[in-house]
Amino acid sequence: MSTVAAPFHLMNNYARWPISLVKGQGNQVWDDQGNQYLDFTSGIAVTSLGHVPPKVTAKLHEQLDTLWHCSNLVHVPQQGILAEKLSRLSGLDQAFFCNSGAEANEGLIKLARRYAQKVKGTERFEIITFEQSFHGRTLATLTATGQDKVKDGFAPLPQGFVTVPYNDLEAVKSAVTDKTCAIMLELIQGEGGVHPAGDAFVKGLRELCDAHGLLLLVDEIQTGIGRTGTWFAFQQYGVKPDAISLAKGLGSGFPIGAVVATKEVAEAFAPGTHGTTFGGNPLAATAGIATLDTMEQEAILDKVAKVHELLIQELTQLKAAHPDKVVTVRGKGLLLGVELSITAAAAVNYAREKKGVILLMAGPNVVRLLPSFITTEAEVKQAIAALDEGLSQA
Repeated sequence: MSTVAAPFHLMNNYARWPISLVKGQGNQVWDDQGNQYLDFTSGIAVTSLGHVPPKVTAKLHEQLDTLWHCSNLVHVPQQGILAEKLSRLSGLDQAFFCNSGAEANEGLIKLARRYAQKVKGTERFEIITFEQSFHGRTLATLTATGQDKVKDGFAPLPQGFVTVPYNDLEAVKSAVTDKTCAIMLELIQGEGGVHPAGDAFVKGLRELCDAHGLLLLVDEIQTGIGRTGTWFAFQQYGVKPDAISLAKGLGSGFPIGAVVATKEVAEAFAPGTHGTTFGGNPLAATAGIATLDTMEQEAILDKVAKVHELLIQELTQLKAAHPDKVVTVRGKGLLLGVELSITAAAAVNYAREKKGVILLMAGPNVVRLLPSFITTEAEVKQAIAALDEGLSQA
């Protein structure tokens, strides 16, 4: 294992593992000491097609030799192509491109406020969010986040957010006032412990929004682009949101985010109301196009279903082998959480340090599994065997 000291000139805002990764291919990564690891995190739900996917790489090489950047004062043809694809796949109408998930959620927040005030002619501005949610680390998105730990030391926080318990429709109804403009949620709370929203809860939110003239905003940063088994998680709930945010898996590792909305809601963004320098530049949009093309051409969603089935089989056996330690398995597609009766850190660290398998936590006692969509049966077995051994040692 590489023993890496944190470089002095980097701010100390990450609790980094003692690993320096220098190469990736498929689901395998290598550190600067030549050690090989199985990445069962997809770089936190980003490299869904594996590291350096060939078709995406080839398209990026072509674009690198053509044009890297131009401002959004001109038309960027790749943006139009990518927006059309996202519209077709989501059933929504128009897209805005940015650089990250936090930016995408900032876009959702601004879009909801401006729609309420400039399109609907109201003075509404508050957005209802949920406990244990995670929406980003800008001042607005961390305020929207339902976890106090991310807010420590950043007061005063922006006004305009009301946080209520997740999966509690009555709590949401009680929180709606004449100031409310939208409800914003993740359909699976990833950072908050891999908690899926209930079907009746989500349908109830849609009905509540329709009844009160509110927007339903879905944060699909981690769940979108096939992660839960459909292109977008909302497609499994039988509802249509007014706008969604995307990032992570959209560019196969190249930084890109997006807001996708209905035409009516998107009209709130008139020229000069919102923008970005780098968002949707030719390289980023090319990565997005190539990612979606690869997924469609290679029927990747079918592979997600197969890997999910394999994982559930292995995790069922894991739970049977450790009935005192494995409490439950939850999630959808390839966003799964293994809740433990003990802290997860020892098992996760053991898997990485002793077995060369990189796993994540989602809270103190949940192991989060985010394998790529091209994960093989052998890699599934390798990852769960490492977790099994880690639990035995814990």
